[in-house]
Amino acid sequence: MNRKLIRTTLAEIRERGERESSNRPRGGGGGGGDQRKRVPPEQTNAESFYYKKQMDNRTPMVIVLQDGEELHGVIEWYDRACIKLHRNGAANLLVLKHNIKYMFKENEGDDDVDEPDEAEDEPE
Repeated sequence: MNRKLIRTTLAEIRERGERESSNRPRGGGGGGGDQRKRVPPEQTNAESFYYKKQMDNRTPMVIVLQDGEELHGVIEWYDRACIKLHRNGAANLLVLKHNIKYMFKENEGDDDVDEPDEAEDEPE
């Protein structure tokens, strides 16, 4: 006997769910109907995508820690709790994510660094 194993894909399941929801009668009573807004997913993978892109391009990054210290280097790898920063001329570091205040590409921070300070120094 030649039986074929049939597996549905996630796309087919979603398609089936959309077809079924479009065939359901809408409630005409309370003005809102039965449809609810879908809850956004908890994990968007945006963080992973960003780290992967910077790792692949070997983008020089600046990581600013909670205490204001700046670390310069290239992200070598990451996981859920930390980032390994490869630095030229200095020791490589394993930085815990909860200690990071923010990060940016090194060449992006050079454009507007001095402009706000000049405005503050001028007498009024």
